[in-house]
Amino acid sequence: MKKNLQGRPRMICGKRTKKIDVRFTEAEFELVLHLEKTLGLSRADLIRDRVLKDSVEVIVNAEQMIAALDLLGTEMGRSGNNINQLARYANTLTRQGILSVVVVERYNLLLENYRKVQKHLELLMRKLIRLTRK
Repeated sequence: MKKNLQGRPRMICGKRTKKIDVRFTEAEFELVLHLEKTLGLSRADLIRDRVLKDSVEVIVNAEQMIAALDLLGTEMGRSGNNINQLARYANTLTRQGILSVVVVERYNLLLENYRKVQKHLELLMRKLIRLTRK
């Protein structure tokens, strides 16, 4: 007579045999409990998902990123001011009839570099936005 087995069948592969102990502060633990209730996941699944699935994504320190973006915005503003000053100077020289090719070439070079940096920044910002929406 065959014995009737009760419960879940034994796992052949994918069995979880390793354990990691983690300690949390009260505030951190409350956050874990809140996420557990909000997302409807068990604590183990929540932590497993956050650590393993999100590990592929880049973890960004928001304060550092904002500070870097602020500096970048400042530099872009300075570059724009330099381009405007050069354009104003070129207009003054044009009115006087003494505009040189060197000033025009320099203006075009600065403007092209500014556009390249701006385009690159735009692409990076789009990537960052896509990452945060996942």
